[in-house]
Amino acid sequence: MLGLYSHGGYGYLIGFVALVPWMLVLDKIPSVAGAARSGLLMSIFFVAAVFGWFGIAIGTYTGIGSVTGLLVVLIAAPVLQLQIFSFAVIRQLAGKRYGPLVRALAGASAWVATEWLVPKLLGDTIGQGLHPSQMLRQIADVGGAAGLTFLLILINECLAFAITHRREKKRVWLRPLMLAAGVLIMMAGYGAFRISSLASEQQTAGKPLRVGMVQSNIVDYERLRREMGAYEVVRHVLDTHYAMSREAVERDRVDALLWSETVYPTTYGHPKSEGGAELDKEIRDFVTAVKVPLVFGTYDSDAIGEYNAAAFVEPVAGTLGFYRKTDLFLYTEYLPSWFDSAGLRRWLPGAGNWKPGDGARVFPLRLADGREIPVMPMICLDDVDSKLGIDGARLGAQVILGMSNDSWFTKFPVGAKLHQTVAAFRSIETRLPQIRVTANGISSVIDASGTIVAHTAMGERKLLVGEVSVVEPRPTLMVVWGDWIGRVGLVFLFLLAVVAIFDGLRGRGLTRNALASAVTPTPEENFHADAVVLSPFWRIAAGMLRLFSYAGLLWIGLRTLFGDSEQTNTLVQIRMFAALVLTPELAAWAIMRAFAASARIENGMFVLE
Repeated sequence: MLGLYSHGGYGYLIGFVALVPWMLVLDKIPSVAGAARSGLLMSIFFVAAVFGWFGIAIGTYTGIGSVTGLLVVLIAAPVLQLQIFSFAVIRQLAGKRYGPLVRALAGASAWVATEWLVPKLLGDTIGQGLHPSQMLRQIADVGGAAGLTFLLILINECLAFAITHRREKKRVWLRPLMLAAGVLIMMAGYGAFRISSLASEQQTAGKPLRVGMVQSNIVDYERLRREMGAYEVVRHVLDTHYAMSREAVERDRVDALLWSETVYPTTYGHPKSEGGAELDKEIRDFVTAVKVPLVFGTYDSDAIGEYNAAAFVEPVAGTLGFYRKTDLFLYTEYLPSWFDSAGLRRWLPGAGNWKPGDGARVFPLRLADGREIPVMPMICLDDVDSKLGIDGARLGAQVILGMSNDSWFTKFPVGAKLHQTVAAFRSIETRLPQIRVTANGISSVIDASGTIVAHTAMGERKLLVGEVSVVEPRPTLMVVWGDWIGRVGLVFLFLLAVVAIFDGLRGRGLTRNALASAVTPTPEENFHADAVVLSPFWRIAAGMLRLFSYAGLLWIGLRTLFGDSEQTNTLVQIRMFAALVLTPELAAWAIMRAFAASARIENGMFVLE
C-alpha cells in the first residue's frame, strides 16, 4: 500500500489507510522489544517497497552493481528510515501508560521529531504523498510537509482504533471516525481558503517574470571527455546552450535565462588556463549580446577549496556574484570530515571534495525593462532543505530559481518525480513560485500553491519557458516559526517522559506506604479522599480551559524562542502570560473548586458528598 501511495496520482488516497494494517499488528504485540523488532522489519520492507529504485540507482551510478546497491540500502534501512523504529517503540511505551489518544499523539510526535532530528538524505516524509491533492497540501504553509505527516498518522490511528473496537458500543468506534473526518474537513477547508486567497493575490501581481530554461540532455561528461577531449566537451555544451538560449530570447521574449547545475564544468571567474579564461569571457559577451541576465551552474573556488555554485551574470556589468551550494550529496560531493582521509579516498576514488556554502542568499535579477526581482537560487539537494527555503524567504526572495542534475535518475523517473515533489513543498511553505531546470529532466514551473504548471519529460532536449507571477508574499507560519512541527513533537515527548518519571517516583512512594499499611492494616472506615464531581458540560469546559492555557504557554514559549528578539517587550509578555495562561487556568481551578466533593467509606458503603 505504501509503495502504491508513493507513486502519486489518485494513489494519494491510500495514504489515509496505508499504515492501518501495521498499527493493528502493533496493537497485538505485548512487549516493547516486540514493537522494536516490528519497527526494524517495517523499515526494511518500507525501503524495499518505496525506495528500492534508489538502491539500484546508487549501485548503477557507483559501479558496485544494482543488486549490491539494493542490499546496501536495505541493510541501512533502519538508519535511513529511523522514524519508523522510533514510532513503533514510543507508541508502544505510551500505549502502556496512557490512553489511545495520547498513544496516537506520541507516535505521530515520535515520527516527525525523529525526521527533524535526523534529516533524510532525500528529504522525504510520507506527508509529501498528499501533493497530488491541491486542496489538502495547502496546510503545509502552516506546518510544512511534516505537518501533513503528523495529520496523516493521526487519521490512520483513528481508523485503526475504530476497526479494533468495531464490536463495542457505537459511540466507542464512531468518535475516532468523526475525529478523522474532522481533520480531513479542516485540511480541505483551509486548502479552499488558501487557494482563494492566492488567486486574489495573483490578480494584484504586475508583469509576470518569463525565464527560458535550457534542458540540454547532455549528461555523461566523463564519457564525452574520453571521446572528444575536455575542451571539446565544454565547447559542445556551451554551443548547445547558446543556440537554445538565443531561441528563447528571440522567439519567446524571455526576461532571463537559467541553465542547470554544473553545466559549466570548471571554475567560472577563476580560470585554470588561458582556454578557460577565453570561455569565461565568451559567456560574458554572450550575455551582453542577448541583453538578458543569465544564471547557471558552475564551480567557484577560494583558498579553502572548490564549491558547487551558481553564477549570476548580467549584460554589460558582467558577474554579479555566486551562490555556493549548501547541502552537498554524501560521497559524490563530499565525505564527512570525521570520516575523510587520504587512505579512504584511495579506496573511494569517486568521492567528491567540494566544500559546503554558508546558507541562503538572495540576488537581484535585473531585467531589461528596469524591474529588479529578488530571487533565491537552490542547487540540487538544497531544495529538500526546508530551513534553507525559509531563510531565503526571510531575506526577501520573491522567486526560487532551482538548478539540478538528476541524470542518475535517467532510468528511474520515479526518483526525478520525487525530487520535483519535495521541491514543490518549498513553494507551498514559503508561497514563492519556483522555476526549476535540470540537465535532462524533470524541469518544471511551480506556482505558489505547489502546482506543477509546466514540465518536461525525462531524457529529452527541450527549451521550457516558465512564466510566474511575482508578488511580495505575506509571511506564512512556516516562514515566521520555521520548521516547528518536529520541535513541538520533541517537546511533547519530553513532557511525557517527565510525567512518566514523576509518576514512577510517586508510584515507588505509594508502594512503600502500601507495604507499611500491610504491617498495620487500616480499617476501611478510615478511608477518605478529596474529589471533584463534574457534569459532562463542566468537565468539557474545564478541560478546554486547561487546553487553552497549555496552548497559550506553548505559543508564548515558541514566540520567545523563535520570534524576533528585537521586538521582545517584558510588559507585553507578562500581559500575554496573564491573559493566555493564568486567566484560563484560574477559571478551570474555580470550576474544580465549585464542584469539590469528598469520598469516604461508611458502614461498608461508598459515600460521595
